Amino acid sequence: MLQAQDIIISGKILHANSQDVIGGVSISIENHFSQVTTDAGGIFNLKFKDLEMGNYILNISKPGFESLRLPILLDQAILDLGIIMLIPDVIERQAQLGSVNLNDDQLDDDQIDAGFSSILSAGKDAFLNAAAYDFSQTYFKPRGYDSQYGKIMINGIPLNKIYNGRPQWSNWGGLNDVQRNQDFNFGLTGVDNNFGSLAGSINFVMRASKFSKGARLTVSTSNRSYRSRIMATYSSGELNHNWFYAVSLSGRFAEEGYIEGTSYNAKSVFFSVERKINKNHSLNFAAIYTPNIRGKSAAITDEVFNLKGRKYNSYWGLQGDKIRNSRQRRVKEPILMLNHFWSLSRSTKINTNIAYQFGYIGNTRIDYGGTNLVRFNEQASYDGGGQNPDPAYYQNLPSYFLRFEGRENYESAYKSATAFRKDGQLNWRAIYEANRVEANIGNNAVYALTEDRNSDHSIYLNTVFDYEINSNFKLNGGINFQHLQSHNYARIDDLFGGDYFLDIDFFAEPNEEYSLEQVAQSNLITPNRLVIKDDIYKYNYDLNATSLEAFSQVQFSTNNIETYFSTKISSTVYDRFGNYQNGLFPYNSSGKSRGLDFIDFGFKSGITYHFTGRHSVSSNLFFASNPPTLQNSFANPRQNNTVVQDLGSEQIYSGDATYRYRSPNFNLKISGYFTQFRNLTDVSFYYVDGLAGLGRNTTTAFVQEILYDAEKQHFGIEFGAEAQVTSTIKLKSALALGQFIYSNNPSLYLTSNSFAGNVNYGETRLKNYRLPGGPQHAAQLGFEYRDPDYWWFGFTTNYFANSFINVSPLLRTTNFTTDTDGLPLDNYDEKLARKYLKQKNVGDYFLLNAIGGKSWKLGDYYVGFFISLNNILNQLYKTGGYEQSRNANFKNLKEDRQRETPIFGNRYWYGYGTTYFANLYVRF
Repeated sequence: MLQAQDIIISGKILHANSQDVIGGVSISIENHFSQVTTDAGGIFNLKFKDLEMGNYILNISKPGFESLRLPILLDQAILDLGIIMLIPDVIERQAQLGSVNLNDDQLDDDQIDAGFSSILSAGKDAFLNAAAYDFSQTYFKPRGYDSQYGKIMINGIPLNKIYNGRPQWSNWGGLNDVQRNQDFNFGLTGVDNNFGSLAGSINFVMRASKFSKGARLTVSTSNRSYRSRIMATYSSGELNHNWFYAVSLSGRFAEEGYIEGTSYNAKSVFFSVERKINKNHSLNFAAIYTPNIRGKSAAITDEVFNLKGRKYNSYWGLQGDKIRNSRQRRVKEPILMLNHFWSLSRSTKINTNIAYQFGYIGNTRIDYGGTNLVRFNEQASYDGGGQNPDPAYYQNLPSYFLRFEGRENYESAYKSATAFRKDGQLNWRAIYEANRVEANIGNNAVYALTEDRNSDHSIYLNTVFDYEINSNFKLNGGINFQHLQSHNYARIDDLFGGDYFLDIDFFAEPNEEYSLEQVAQSNLITPNRLVIKDDIYKYNYDLNATSLEAFSQVQFSTNNIETYFSTKISSTVYDRFGNYQNGLFPYNSSGKSRGLDFIDFGFKSGITYHFTGRHSVSSNLFFASNPPTLQNSFANPRQNNTVVQDLGSEQIYSGDATYRYRSPNFNLKISGYFTQFRNLTDVSFYYVDGLAGLGRNTTTAFVQEILYDAEKQHFGIEFGAEAQVTSTIKLKSALALGQFIYSNNPSLYLTSNSFAGNVNYGETRLKNYRLPGGPQHAAQLGFEYRDPDYWWFGFTTNYFANSFINVSPLLRTTNFTTDTDGLPLDNYDEKLARKYLKQKNVGDYFLLNAIGGKSWKLGDYYVGFFISLNNILNQLYKTGGYEQSRNANFKNLKEDRQRETPIFGNRYWYGYGTTYFANLYVRF
């Protein structure tokens, strides 16, 4: 008879090439919760109190090594497996470096969301490998989810930004060597240390004791976001008195990346020290500092593309002989964290963490509204203001001179096109000269470089417990607290040779209630203030947020069934505090806004049934309500305390089902999923012409567009398969077929400092329009060869389709059919309107990628070389884009679309041409 009893399974893990011991290897019995990691000597002891005798699968895994599923026969209480060899997975290690390099400039882009795919810990899943290493170059998003629905943690501390929900990848970028230890959960699966998120979660385990002893030096070159990189890492292993430490340094540099003028300067420092106080307690301290400055680029119209090509970027120009970008993204946000690990017993563990993050994120731009105060007969006016210096500004392009039919100025259009092709870059000399001329006659500067800065102070505190009731039952739970104080302001970064800049709104207009001198003031407390370098001006306010979340999870597992149930509840509080009394909103700008309170909850559950050791099916259900982000809670926080109307928490309903087949030589997974988002809110800013119902003479305004009560729907299938044809040859394939759409007609209203109150346009007819953000269809066929002598190469052919641009909600409201006098438009052509409002599909395309490398053992040194090539055939393709909302009614849009070259055509982002990433490392 089989009888449950105390069981000990032990063994020692060695490196298959070097015979070195490997610490930090995870060991578990498949479909059972007990898990241990090997110690510094590579030894493990897996203990059970209630495991029956029989056949089991031992799972052995560590990032950077090929996972091992080892069948064992348990026929005695103490089973010593002896030496077990792990084979390094050099292709996965190196491919991950190339993938992250490709997307560094996309992950933190504030204009387009690159999704969660670029930071996936792909492991052995064929579909996720394709998403992480090949699909990501096109902004592909698994299941269409934005990155705010993926949770990023370091040592168990969630680090997504409260402001927009997205992870700030550059806060820990460049530290690849110390990010190899990862706990990754994709999609709707159970997570041990938090409730999880819709797109999954990833926890970077950056404890000093989890790094193998040794040093690594890496040098890289690329023609993507940066040109060169150097990285050095050392881990001490276990020292006297149970101390460990690890340090990693890196630098990434480019005067110009693949896109013109996109300079890159990033440095990264990581330090971690850990003390194992005794067998039950361990303390780890970690510090991360990754200051970086990156030159930005813009989406371009077809007109600009035809003149300058896909690498063109209007934000830069030569100052002397050096490239200078007017729009830089600057990130300096150090992170300090302290982690306490407490093993109360073999079955109970508590992890308590505290972290503090401070510093700032800045985005620069040229302010060309510099003026002088002029008084005449006790009336104030403001004289000055410069032209938009952007060389791709619509008034500088040939289409502007051909805009009037029958009155085309062909000579000016020709001269514009010739000058733009010849140069077309920012004229720094002209900017300095304009300010010099004004200074010589005693006037203020016309131009200034502004930095929009978010100076954040964040505190994170969480406690997570893990209680293994027995080998079949497990209980998890925890509490997570986060507090943010964010100081938001504009500052003078450079006066371009000028002495002072007048702090007023050059575009403000007087109204029936207030004079020009009042409405123009950024701060009525200090009217007509002259500012100099480093002074705060234009706007100055604080955003405060506090979040408290608790979760619990129970998991049950047998040889055939795995199931879990998890719940969460959270409380979130927001408020705004204005430090300026704005002239346009004197009674609604300074001081504290009303508080915004949100109570949210969620649950998820899943079950997996194993028919055999090879066949399994699983299914998950998910519901959660989430508070709106700070970004979408206030209509115009730079100027007032107004809260978005009808603001509430979003709701998410989701489910998926998966079939999986696993064998030694063939793996397959196919999944289907469905997600419904409800009560979404989005705030946008832009300049528009053709507005109706304003009750004023002009029809133009700089507006805040608030889209609310929006619903979105995502559904599709994912497929991935790998076949080990021979011991050296592997074939792989992946497929994603999705449909991501607006599933209702949301409501829309506009606010502005150019008109009083809100202008409500009711519904915007967005239902069944596709959501933007990368291809919704993707497919891959690939081949890998791994030689026993440690060299390898591989090719993938990747197909992408159904990538749609972002449509303008305002153009789908009643404003589109209404004349500026509020009456229906004459000569409205419904058939022509339908043509103009049809969503643009950027087209399908193929990309051919390749990887290859070689590694050597030279005495005690390991040397490796890796190269990846993307878009080998240099295909021209668009990764996305958006409609311009400038022409807000049919009459204006028709006039523009019927021109040979529209002035306000769609703007597009273009993918890179042929690029490479080469990596050489030495490990010892």
